[in-house]
Amino acid sequence: MNAKTLSKLAVAAAVALAAAIWINSANAPVSEESAKDKPLLPGLRDELNKVDAFALGGAGGKPLVTLKRSGEGWQVVERSGYPADVAKLREYLYKLADAKVLDTKTASPKRYAELGVEDPIDPAAKSVLVALGGVPDLPKLIVGLYNGQGGGGTFVRREGEAQSLLASGTLLAEKDPAAWIRKDVIDIDAARIKEVTLTGNDGKTLRVYKEQAGDANFRIADLPKGREPVSDFAANGMGSGLSNLRADDVAAVGDAPAPAKFFKAHYLAFDGRVVDVSAWEADGKARAQFAVSNDAAQLDTDIAVAQARDKAAYETAVAAAKLKVVEAKGDEAAIAKAEADVAKPVSLVDPAKDRAERLAAANKAVEELNAKLSGWTFTLPQYAFSNFHRGMEELLKPLESKSAAAKGAKPASAMLPPGAAPVRP
Repeated sequence: MNAKTLSKLAVAAAVALAAAIWINSANAPVSEESAKDKPLLPGLRDELNKVDAFALGGAGGKPLVTLKRSGEGWQVVERSGYPADVAKLREYLYKLADAKVLDTKTASPKRYAELGVEDPIDPAAKSVLVALGGVPDLPKLIVGLYNGQGGGGTFVRREGEAQSLLASGTLLAEKDPAAWIRKDVIDIDAARIKEVTLTGNDGKTLRVYKEQAGDANFRIADLPKGREPVSDFAANGMGSGLSNLRADDVAAVGDAPAPAKFFKAHYLAFDGRVVDVSAWEADGKARAQFAVSNDAAQLDTDIAVAQARDKAAYETAVAAAKLKVVEAKGDEAAIAKAEADVAKPVSLVDPAKDRAERLAAANKAVEELNAKLSGWTFTLPQYAFSNFHRGMEELLKPLESKSAAAKGAKPASAMLPPGAAPVRP
């Protein structure tokens, strides 16, 4: 055997030895002292801004939740790319980045199931595999059970390592994609609403309205003859149907289309904003779609009111400035200067330009809302859905039954023959 052959054998033996050492070290238990109080995922805290994907995998390797970051922000893949709840994702990523090793646990695969850190490829696994994209060399994390009886923390295991660990914090992640969507749908306060019209799938309508924005209560239109509202504020709840409205889930319109018959809700705001809602129930869930527009006539009225308000505020400010000078015994020049020093609003300087800018802002707001809402079917809480299919009878005092009316009536006087005197006791 020549020197060249011996050299090759030596190199091969060294490589094999190094590989064996690495495998043994990966599978060997980590000493408690060497692991304790160290970051669970070293380096993640400094690399959080590079994370561009977040995935959860379940038993049998089944994908559960996938969030990806693009030029349009974070999106939920399992919900056709609907925007993700970025605040929720950020909170969880910071938990991972700040988690520290509290203790070392079993390195025996036979005992992984006790901590919920078995390999997720197992069809019976209780563990969840957490994977982050965009950060090189970051291990995937097998998240097990919460340590509810031992002072807190979560049992985990870094993929590829035999050693299981107890990490600080609650690292359990919600496994339903619906939990990761952006929940806010629309928010129009009841004080902004001028009119609400509900149309049932039977074609019957219920309309409530306010004459002025400052009115305390909504009035019921087309009140049946002889009927009364339960109270002066009976219809006020109908104005809050779009206030802080949040979704439980979402689907693309193509995956959850509206049926042939559905409830309709038409909201008109004092500023001209119009929101039309199509609502129905399917598979025990309340669904809704939204379309936004502007009512041209109402928008013009709102702009005129706003400009009149600007004019009144300006004239009040000028009068106050002049009075101050007069009280100080100022001359005409001082009075004129005081008036000139009061800034004149754009609505008075150039009413046409001001109107055009207000119209543009209103149209832009509608475009942004439609970009957010169109193309999606939202699953809503039942209490929110109920705002879109109320009936007139819910707002009115019940009709008095004939038997009740008869009981309350005074007994009829006995009829006496002509000329006869009533009998006195």
